[in-house]
Amino acid sequence: MDFYSEYRSKLRTPEQAVQCVKSGDWIDYTSQLGFPILLDRALSKRRDELFDVKIRGNLIFNKLETVENDPSREHFIYNSWHCSGYERSLCDRGLCNFIPMVFRNVVPYYTHFLTVNVAMVSVTPMDKHGYFNLSCSTGVSKGIIDKADIVIVEVNEHLPWLCGGFDEVVHISQVDYVVEGEHEPLFELPIAEPSELDKKIAASIVPYIQDGACLQLGIGSMPNSVGNMIANSDLKDLSMHTELCSDAYYDLYAAGKLTNARNNVHRNKGMFGMAFGTRKLYEWMDHNPGLSVCPLAYVNSPELIGAIDNMVAINNCIALDLYGQVSAESSGTRHISGTGGQLDFMTGAAKSKGGKAFICLTSTFTDKKGQMHSRIVPHFGGDIVTTPRSETYYVVTEYGVRNLVGRTTWERAAMLVDLAHPAYREELIAAAEKQNIWRQSNKR
Repeated sequence: MDFYSEYRSKLRTPEQAVQCVKSGDWIDYTSQLGFPILLDRALSKRRDELFDVKIRGNLIFNKLETVENDPSREHFIYNSWHCSGYERSLCDRGLCNFIPMVFRNVVPYYTHFLTVNVAMVSVTPMDKHGYFNLSCSTGVSKGIIDKADIVIVEVNEHLPWLCGGFDEVVHISQVDYVVEGEHEPLFELPIAEPSELDKKIAASIVPYIQDGACLQLGIGSMPNSVGNMIANSDLKDLSMHTELCSDAYYDLYAAGKLTNARNNVHRNKGMFGMAFGTRKLYEWMDHNPGLSVCPLAYVNSPELIGAIDNMVAINNCIALDLYGQVSAESSGTRHISGTGGQLDFMTGAAKSKGGKAFICLTSTFTDKKGQMHSRIVPHFGGDIVTTPRSETYYVVTEYGVRNLVGRTTWERAAMLVDLAHPAYREELIAAAEKQNIWRQSNKR
């Protein structure tokens, strides 16, 4: 078949392609590097003729022209499944709303409940078989495309082609319009330099990891500090099963630690659902048969995660209360990020033979005024609970590691006080007494 003739027949300028959008429509931009920069820019130019156009996306790092050009939100209303730093700033300005979720359920939400009038997604150039690769946004993109009334793909010449298990491509026959144009080099997000506290926390976790373990490293400098420390350890034959593939995994591979050889479920394959990082990561992933990108509904399934032996999940959080509840997405009522896959991997790793699930946090933080605060608090007052106390296992601060599994409320309180900064321990004990979760024989 002549796929290139079909391609040419569907080729449009960005301005022509977005003419299909109508007032009141639901538009989807998929995720991170799948964000259609040219189409968003073209759609923003239609601002004055469109009203109440709702847009969904997540982990968008580039400027959203539709949002920035409509501060009244009369024309475009943006909503995110998981906030990047940029989207967090939009939330602070009242220009973005969060959509509660866990990542494994995002595509099923679309399948069963949501409307997609137009899906717009950046893809690799088409191959000779008529396929575009969904690249770093594979985790959610195909499910959204399948639900959409109209599908527009924006060809980004810089995207890596990622090998996959399934749903990593879309065929020209499934596409309504194709858009081309020059793009800036891919957005890069280097791993933040770990602090001394990050390194101390990482050093506490590494002894719990054994040869042949399978790693999930969440977003942030702290989980990546663990990856860096492992890369310089004596551990070997590690595997990757994660929602996000970041530079930490490339570093593990380059150090000879990441082989995937002992993964009992996907032997010799590093499994992930989405990716972003630096150029070295994108080059490593491109056409790499040792890596497999799949939908997050599969990758983040607790049943699948639990079937992997020695699964180790490492995630961070913003705050934790004396009951063991974890908040990783808000500070009070201020929205920060999202649930993401933390709950998926906490639940799955706990089912794994030899599995361990870690929540990491520094014991304190310093606000913009220079005032120090405890991250371990008596109880939450408006903070969004990401992981319930019933799913919290190992908790790690710079003061050590405690396993909360099966522990009573007074045992948990005592353990978490031990992990708090010494300056706050007495007031946490007083709060625990008032909350009736402190046993008088608990050590002070």
